[in-house]
Amino acid sequence: MDCLIRVIRADEWEKAREIRLAALRDPVAHLAFLDTYGAAVERPDSFWRERAEDSSESGAGKVRQFVAERPDGSWAGTITLLVERPSDEVRFGEAAKADQTHVVGVYVRPEARGTGVIDALFRAGMEWSWSLADPVVERVRLYVHEENARAAAFYRRFGFAPTGERVAVPGSDSAEEVEYAVERPVS
Repeated sequence: MDCLIRVIRADEWEKAREIRLAALRDPVAHLAFLDTYGAAVERPDSFWRERAEDSSESGAGKVRQFVAERPDGSWAGTITLLVERPSDEVRFGEAAKADQTHVVGVYVRPEARGTGVIDALFRAGMEWSWSLADPVVERVRLYVHEENARAAAFYRRFGFAPTGERVAVPGSDSAEEVEYAVERPVS
């Protein structure tokens, strides 16, 4: 698929909202996201504006959202990375043991799946992670629902490996998320 991979701009909050809502309507959204369409659709425009600003190049640098933009300007997919430090408040999972980025919000529209879009998004996210100087990122992590075999297979193919850490899925009595990570390449 012919897509430009880039960081979102702060003024693209409506497109960021639209792709997030599309992701939350996906048939496996209950395995992939800790959010629901019903909750997300009720959020005010100010929430989406702030989220886009924070995730853009003009944001504070602790979050980046990458998109795969088609020639017509539509977005085929997205990935977001959060910078985490050991001293930060834990958002999800175990506290960071070193400076790292945390992959969240991975989504590729059904018609773009299998075209290389996800690989290109992950390459951009990994390159950004390894390029950070303050902090120098030691690893990139993500969590995948134990029943999301399709996502887990991609993560393993891309070089992520299970760390052995597991956390309970919020609101579930038995389901767990499995942590996967890639360590910083040795230079």
